[in-house]
Amino acid sequence: MNGRAQNRAYVIEGVSLYGDTAADLVLIDGVISSLSAADAPAEAQRIDAAGLVALPGLVDLHTHLREPGREDAETIETGSRSAARGGFTAVHAMANTTPTADTAGVVEQVWSRGREVGLVDVFPVGAVTVGLNGTQLSEMGAMANSRAQVRVFSDDGKCVHDALLMRRALEYVKTFGGVVAQHAQDPRLTEGSQMNEGLVSAELGLAGWPSVAEESIIARDVLLAGHVGSRVHICHVSTAGSVEIIRWAKSKGIDVTTEVMPHHLLLTDESARGYDARFKVNPPLRTQADVDAVRAGLADGTIDIVATDHAPHPDEDKDCEWGAAAMGMIGLETALGIVQRTMVDSGALSWRDVARVMSETPARIGRDDDHGRPLEVGEPANVTLVDPQAAWTVEPSATASRSNNSPFGGIELPGRAVATFLRGAATYLDDRFEGVPA
Repeated sequence: MNGRAQNRAYVIEGVSLYGDTAADLVLIDGVISSLSAADAPAEAQRIDAAGLVALPGLVDLHTHLREPGREDAETIETGSRSAARGGFTAVHAMANTTPTADTAGVVEQVWSRGREVGLVDVFPVGAVTVGLNGTQLSEMGAMANSRAQVRVFSDDGKCVHDALLMRRALEYVKTFGGVVAQHAQDPRLTEGSQMNEGLVSAELGLAGWPSVAEESIIARDVLLAGHVGSRVHICHVSTAGSVEIIRWAKSKGIDVTTEVMPHHLLLTDESARGYDARFKVNPPLRTQADVDAVRAGLADGTIDIVATDHAPHPDEDKDCEWGAAAMGMIGLETALGIVQRTMVDSGALSWRDVARVMSETPARIGRDDDHGRPLEVGEPANVTLVDPQAAWTVEPSATASRSNNSPFGGIELPGRAVATFLRGAATYLDDRFEGVPA
């Protein structure tokens, strides 16, 4: 625990564990010490949690924090604030920084800065290839053996499109229990693409991004993973065809895991009709049939987790014509509300399922041993409190992120995280960040 957070005893009274059983959570010395308020010391801070749901601290396997190199868009501190407010206790910071996180030195810099800020655990993701250039494997072993102990590797933003290189990467990470997280996008099939290929792209005159560009890479990579007996993780699944390929791969015993982003659970390519670049994202927003398919895939376990792909950009990179705009949107603070709106309130997922797809399974995939743990006595006190009745309207300029490129402005969401505890210390509580300047 860094010195900036205030580690004290807390009693979270009358909270609903996983939306099921009511209990008291007593947090002392970084662990859950009891499920009864009667066991709490007199000096413990008491929190009335009636009506709130307790979940293990959320874990995001796919976050862009931009530091080093693009601190105008985000920093590890501002991104950590946004994560803590969103209910996250751990995030995995993608490697497409400047310089690229392709050496032990860079990943240790990111890891150390995350520890210094202390609001969430920041786990660096190492690049698969040097400079994300897709031609030479990075120093994955050195990054795995560094203080950051990297276990997730990705060229996210770019696809590892060379099949032989992808095979070698899968073989390499297998030696230390790592995983390659693939950005599934055939570069030749998406040259100049601007949005999902379909009726809307044709009507708008924007170059189409075909579903097969994603699906063909997923098909290749699950076969490669099965061939070498390694783990592969597929980033931001967005099409119905991708869900079917993954479902087939899992039926064959291939060790593949997958993620879906909140925006692909809610928005469709119809959002592009106003040429508002806040809706420009990679992979693009798809059709309603695709949205229905990824929701079903998440509900039946074909898709393993929800990740945010939080991608901050300064105003000038989005406030321009569609073709020149950067791809991506912020999402750390809206993720939980969107999952509640699309999956929980519809009955497709329970709150215990939310714990699985937003905490337990992402922690397992990322080898985050202290996160995603059960809400039981003796376990690390990484806890998120959710108010499922806290309807709120998204205001992008009010987020803790340095950027405000959210497509959800003006949308009402049904619930939100109201408190976050990292190893027993409140990082976000009473609408303020504990232990750091407001």
